[in-house]
Amino acid sequence: MSLNFVNGITSMIIKGIISEDFINYKKPCMVIEFPVCKNFKCGQALCQNNPLIKYPDIEISYSQIVKKYMENDITQAIVFMGLEPFDSPHDLFLLIEEFRKYTMDDIVIYTGYYWDEISTYVAMLWDYKNIVIKYGRYIPNQTPHYDEVLGVKLASDNQYAVKIS
Repeated sequence: MSLNFVNGITSMIIKGIISEDFINYKKPCMVIEFPVCKNFKCGQALCQNNPLIKYPDIEISYSQIVKKYMENDITQAIVFMGLEPFDSPHDLFLLIEEFRKYTMDDIVIYTGYYWDEISTYVAMLWDYKNIVIKYGRYIPNQTPHYDEVLGVKLASDNQYAVKIS
């Protein structure tokens, strides 16, 4: 299934790229920081990504992001995270399509949504291989727990990851 929502779109807005990250996934990864969280469902004051709001927008082509990833011999996965990737669905899906032209490495999507809130989008991703989604809002004063799928500790006990494909 093709996820091309908008023909001719070649670039997106992000807040940042971390070329090599060893914290957010069990494999060395590149992190793409998405620029929008529409409703701050976790509470803006609680959001660990709240500082990203003040970062300048960066316009970058999908192909530049993929090229940067492919040229790095260390990274073995791609992580999309805060603000909220599913609040920029066109860019999320088009970037996944671009990555899948060149690599089958794991793509991990950190979301504050629960499955039932984004089930339509999740169903659209089933045809892509090696997609992992971390679900759940941050809730303060919870006991962090180790998530087997991600291979990292998550801050709230309601958060969990699932390999959907």
